[in-house]
Amino acid sequence: MEDDVIFTITPQVEKLSAVCEEKDKVASELYTKYNVMRGLRDLNGKGVLAGLTNIADVHAKENVNGELVPCPGRLFYRGYDVKDLTHGCRAENRFGFEEVAYLLLVGELPSKEELAAFTAELSERRTLPQNFVRDVIMKAPSKDIMINLAKSVLTLYSYDDAAEDTSIPNVMRQCLNLISQFPMLAVYSYQAYSHSNGNSLYLHHPQPELSTAENILAMLRPDQSYSAFEATVLDMALILHMEHGGGNNSTFTTRVVTSSGTDTYSVMAAALASLKGPRHGGANIKVVQMFEDMKEKVKDWSDEEEVENYLVRILHKEEFDRSGLIYGVGHAVYSVSDPRAEIFKEFVKRLAEEKGRSDEFNLYTTVEKLAPQVIGRERKIYKGVNTNVDFYSGFVYSMLNLPLELYTPMFAVARIVGWSAHRLEEIVSAEKIIRPAYTNVCPRREYVKIADRKGNCD
Repeated sequence: MEDDVIFTITPQVEKLSAVCEEKDKVASELYTKYNVMRGLRDLNGKGVLAGLTNIADVHAKENVNGELVPCPGRLFYRGYDVKDLTHGCRAENRFGFEEVAYLLLVGELPSKEELAAFTAELSERRTLPQNFVRDVIMKAPSKDIMINLAKSVLTLYSYDDAAEDTSIPNVMRQCLNLISQFPMLAVYSYQAYSHSNGNSLYLHHPQPELSTAENILAMLRPDQSYSAFEATVLDMALILHMEHGGGNNSTFTTRVVTSSGTDTYSVMAAALASLKGPRHGGANIKVVQMFEDMKEKVKDWSDEEEVENYLVRILHKEEFDRSGLIYGVGHAVYSVSDPRAEIFKEFVKRLAEEKGRSDEFNLYTTVEKLAPQVIGRERKIYKGVNTNVDFYSGFVYSMLNLPLELYTPMFAVARIVGWSAHRLEEIVSAEKIIRPAYTNVCPRREYVKIADRKGNCD
């Protein structure tokens, strides 16, 4: 028998929530008293060391006379500067997603023959179980495509006869499958959601001769058309979002859940749940929405004083979402420059010119110039802030006509490679479950018989 599920917040739920908010609040001063690093970061923003990795390194400070000083940011994949990797691909007019994925998974750059074999392997795995789209993706499509992605990944467990096998060859197989399938899962989930809202349904099969970036654009667009430069820009976006060290929230989630000994599908679903959060994977959406608000309220986009006044009002919680945040500006690690943003910007200007959106690009560069000054002045932040990769990525996705619902899933399509590399490394290297400690600050209490208790919600 099926009954209606209660989705309303009843008065009883309101009462329970009020008590919960009161009892669960931990006083801020206690974190200082017990020397607890909130968010696993010290007062200077440095992360608590939780592990060792060969996969990636985020370099944002250098030792000068015994003191760590902020420096221009650099990002390394398996010891290679990501700038060299992206420039190397472009210099030879090649798509780089597959090559960099090989590097992160295996630990070495592939030869020409190895890259061809790896690319063919991914292409062969770019398929889904029979009727999977009809039976899973098309059923109850969510407006949040990340939910559909997680649902699809968990359901794939049921189709895998060796789902629980955590040997390296089997996990590598599962990871290669998911890397190949994520673009299909994301695009088809969006098409299902769009169709549920009355739009035509387009389900294009991926083409074996196309790169990952090309297939994404071809599957997404009704006529399957795209320009070579559009595919190049998307390829760059995927490379730059592919990995960022073990300390980011979703990758740390990957390692924590992997350390429990569970299966690959459960691990990747957990990572997706982490990335879905607006403090992690949803930042580029906020940037685009902020700029849409700015474009309406700033009459002259070339007037720096007017733009600056708008930014000041954001910090004072008077504009946009009243959060007091200028989205896309500032980073937990980088304080001088985000190398991913610098690389990306090389392509943004040209794409804006091709799409007739140079005025918007100029507005972005104006904010990029003014926001650090405004934040430094209004918030008394002297360590320096800079634009991060999310600042331009949302703008790029909008110029590629990617729907807003696919912005965070595109992040997942790239980051599944990094998650896979870290899952494999955790299985190979780690021997213990990751289990941090919490200090309890609730006082001991004597049990009270129910007849003698006072109500909590009165």
